[in-house]
Amino acid sequence: MGKDDTAKYTIATLGSHSALQILKGAKDEGFKTLIVSTIDRVDFYKRFKFIDKILTVKSFSEYEKIESQLKDENVILIPHGSFVAYLGAENNKKIKVPYFGNKAVLDWEQDRVMQRNWLKKAGINVPRQFDDIEDVTFPVIVKTYGAAGGKGYFYARDKQDFKKKIKAFKTEQYVIQEYIIGVTLYVAYFYSPITNEIEVMSMDRRYETNVDSLGRIPLHGQQGLDIEPSYVVVGNQPLIIRESLLPEVYAMGERVVETSKKLMGGKGLFGPFCLEMVITPDQRMFVIEISGRIVAGTSLYIGGSPYSDLMYDEPMSTGRRIAREIKMAIEKNELEKVLD
Repeated sequence: MGKDDTAKYTIATLGSHSALQILKGAKDEGFKTLIVSTIDRVDFYKRFKFIDKILTVKSFSEYEKIESQLKDENVILIPHGSFVAYLGAENNKKIKVPYFGNKAVLDWEQDRVMQRNWLKKAGINVPRQFDDIEDVTFPVIVKTYGAAGGKGYFYARDKQDFKKKIKAFKTEQYVIQEYIIGVTLYVAYFYSPITNEIEVMSMDRRYETNVDSLGRIPLHGQQGLDIEPSYVVVGNQPLIIRESLLPEVYAMGERVVETSKKLMGGKGLFGPFCLEMVITPDQRMFVIEISGRIVAGTSLYIGGSPYSDLMYDEPMSTGRRIAREIKMAIEKNELEKVLD
């Protein structure tokens, strides 16, 4: 294979989350592009000239019905957060077209107990977690399993508050986690199995409703308001970290990747991933979650970030970096390293 073989492949994804960034990056790298869109979003995606083809479905749960068409297009499928949200982890594992990433990561990512063990084995600071309400040191945040964009989380300031709110919780799968006071930071990494190098692509913080807007009201103004904080993500804001903390950020990413190879066997975690952390006043970094694929906050940097600018002399989004990795794998005849 060589450079001319890039045009033989089509990069595809579901029309949600970070699809625009992924397909813009693929087109910049010389690939054909395809999007699987629900009917209500077709007119929206038609606006973008870098999307070559649109396949429509009534809902993403119908993905299986169009998989044969994707095979005909010689597709390489790029997963993002909506793949798990709409298809579920088990249906992701059943996808038969070439899939960028290691599906074994899904089990470790969606199970918060397994995820925590992964991080701890990698030497990462994690918040305390409680199994019994009698052992809880408040305040805490209670989280559901899976990728839900913060939906369903709740904050509890004491035992009575917890018991009241847990009655309305509609799932049995949740964790009770220490609420760390500090600055939230979401670090988007990329690990290449082709070069065996880790890259920091960008950083951001999430804007969550309504907890962020509540923070703009003085404490005395909040008294008497019957409003509970919620953590549903509605957008992202750019952020950079002080340079003295950057070496540890890189080291954390490297440890997570190397540990994944031992735990998952074979390829481990590769491609884009994100460590979602809180930094305390004493500059300790606590990782509260890991996302094993491209995260939506990277779309802040379709034209490149301060960190990608340090490594590339051209605009390099995470979406384009995915396409660049696939392109390198094609040129080196090593596609098996990046596909599942």
